Amino acid sequence: MATSWIWSRNTDLAAFGGSALLALGLAAASGQLTADGALPPWAWIVFVLMLDVAHVWSTLFRTYLDPEEVAKRRGLYLGLPVACYLFGVALHVYSATTFWRVLAYVAVFHFVRQQVGWVAIYRARASERDPLGRWLDHGLIYAATGWPLLWWHANLPRQFSWFMDGDFIDLSLLRPLVAPAAVLYGALAVGYVVRSIQRYRRSGSLNLGKHLVVSTTALIWYVGIVAIDEDFTFTVTNVTIHGVPYLVLLWSYARERSIERPGSLMTRIVGFGVGGFWAVALAFAFCEELLWDQLVWHERPTLFGAGGVELSASVLSLVVPLLALPQLVHYALDGVLWRGRDAGAAQARALGFAARTA
Repeated sequence: MATSWIWSRNTDLAAFGGSALLALGLAAASGQLTADGALPPWAWIVFVLMLDVAHVWSTLFRTYLDPEEVAKRRGLYLGLPVACYLFGVALHVYSATTFWRVLAYVAVFHFVRQQVGWVAIYRARASERDPLGRWLDHGLIYAATGWPLLWWHANLPRQFSWFMDGDFIDLSLLRPLVAPAAVLYGALAVGYVVRSIQRYRRSGSLNLGKHLVVSTTALIWYVGIVAIDEDFTFTVTNVTIHGVPYLVLLWSYARERSIERPGSLMTRIVGFGVGGFWAVALAFAFCEELLWDQLVWHERPTLFGAGGVELSASVLSLVVPLLALPQLVHYALDGVLWRGRDAGAAQARALGFAARTA
């Protein structure tokens, strides 16, 4: 039976299946872990600070911590942050609500596209190139994420939001479309299963990694958005299956790239193991959240200290887009850096398309 894992059987199962099981287990235990479905401080530290924000900063290991990479794409790496910042300032000056709304929808697109990307990688690893199979695979991922999003927009308000209350547009007028969209979703799922059975009977190939990504995406997005209406469950489900596999990918890349760059800062960090890699990302994440709390939110004095600075609306229009810049740059770069035609040797090895050197 042929299988096509990205890293290895155990690592892939842990990254995709293990993260989903963890999220579902926490959702099932939410009654004992949180009061009224709210996100407790410990969960914010673990899932927002240590996972969600840290995974954003881990992109440094693919980009700005590699001088050779920066020199190769100098225009991209220097121009993109400037463009994102100016765009953010313009949005925030127009309306803070508009700024957060646009950021939320960009983030949603990023989260959806990441799941599509994993499926595309597993298809390539298994040499699945048939157009119908690609259409069904990607169509089902878009349905598995798009249908819960449609349901969410048609049933606002909920006890959770993407970034802040009101960042999604109330589309209750689309409620009549939810049931027909569910039928289409079901038809795509049936088509996917039938196509997978046909492929197995014809070639003996069972792409377990792809099936794992598709099934966990469908389950997690349904549970976290539709089935349970609470901030805790939404956060742990949304963040875990997104952040954990990405961190595994960035660690794999950093390890492979460090072999090509002996003596570099990245290599010295990687030399401390996965703990050193994650500690660097976490340090940047903590500094970012410290600034958010002291300058904007003033919500976590126990963690970041009291006595934050109150800024005027005009200054906030300069500060908020600057603090959001790591996210915006991460979203933009993620759509560029992992394309096959841009892959170097380290990236090919990190994604399993070439023999690893260690």
